[in-house]
Amino acid sequence: MEAHQASPSTEPEAVLGAGTSAERPPSLADTKDVPSSASQAAAPAATSASTLHPTAQPPRTDTTAEPTWPPLPATHPLRKLQDKLPEILSTTGHAEVWGVYLSGTAPIPFSTTLVLQKFLRANANDVDKAAKQLQETLVWRKEFQPLKAAEEEVFDETRFGGLGYVTLIERKGAATGSWGRKDVVEGAGGKKDKKVDVDVVTWNIYGAVKDPKGTFGDLDGFLRYRVALMERSIAHLHLNDATQPIPDYNSDPNSTAANKDPYQIMQVHDYLSVKFLRMDAATRAASQRTIALFQARYPELLARKFFVNVPFVMGWLFAAMKVFVAKETTRKLVMLTYGNRLVEELGVGVPRAYGGRGEELGEVGETVRLGRLEGEKKEGAVNGQGSGEGEGKEKESAVNGQGSEEVKDKEKVGTEVKA
Repeated sequence: MEAHQASPSTEPEAVLGAGTSAERPPSLADTKDVPSSASQAAAPAATSASTLHPTAQPPRTDTTAEPTWPPLPATHPLRKLQDKLPEILSTTGHAEVWGVYLSGTAPIPFSTTLVLQKFLRANANDVDKAAKQLQETLVWRKEFQPLKAAEEEVFDETRFGGLGYVTLIERKGAATGSWGRKDVVEGAGGKKDKKVDVDVVTWNIYGAVKDPKGTFGDLDGFLRYRVALMERSIAHLHLNDATQPIPDYNSDPNSTAANKDPYQIMQVHDYLSVKFLRMDAATRAASQRTIALFQARYPELLARKFFVNVPFVMGWLFAAMKVFVAKETTRKLVMLTYGNRLVEELGVGVPRAYGGRGEELGEVGETVRLGRLEGEKKEGAVNGQGSGEGEGKEKESAVNGQGSEEVKDKEKVGTEVKA
């Protein structure tokens, strides 16, 4: 079971194809029903590779419409990291991070600066540590190919069916003028003309796991599944279309703009019917590896994480875990004994099972490409879009994310809160 523990240098996260034109291809929100509990519009479980990651394209060549980051003095950490970027890209031979193709050519694109700022915030403005983490992330993405996992690969429905979903939920308090990124959801009569503040929410339903050894036993396969789900969540952040700068790590905490980053994801981990005291070795191993991987490779992408339907008697474990993790992390973790209280945190757009008015996850949630697999053979089309690619076997180094010493030191903490 997963609880992210992180030093100020690594943000806890889950668990736990480039175009040739500067013009953005149709996005998932443009071409498909957006999986939003606010709109209660069902979305297909799988989306074609060409529409899933509209952000996965080279930087714009026409900068006339490019948003601009506030001016940076030469001594600013973000400016220094920008200066290091050309060498990092040359060394790794890879430029894509979270669907954004980084560019070290002036003027530095807004989306590139946004990604660099996240790595800086995760490392408390330590430029050298941020550069190291970014370089390791680029090497890992080159080997692991997370976009391929999200867009093309088919995962075994018997292992992962019902385990994870992605939805968009109208942000609680949006009507009263909340800050944040806006997105288009389906309005009355099915017309997509309503712009609202939304939260991207990833759901991990661990009660759906009937055979822990079958789900977690093939560790590499499980990690590819988790990465695929994470990449699908990130696609809804539309990072290449970002226009709002995120503040520096050392922003005044009393400022109304401090630490406001709309380009982050909510996570919900549901433990209904999970037997906490009977966790096998495969589950523990999956938890440890996923915690390490997501901390190292997805910094500053977690807004808040909710552990719901956690038995009251397990509250002591959650409280004890907080002693060992950074304050930046503990502020993001919320434990709810009763799942129907989630509505108080995320608003009425959550499914009815969580106290809201939204449709159930199985009806509105987006998930990875699923199919019934027999060995390496894919049986039939998947969601009407063809079988695509099966689960890949990657190098141990790629699955481990090339290692992060700071992450490895913390793998032992909080592994009883499921990946």
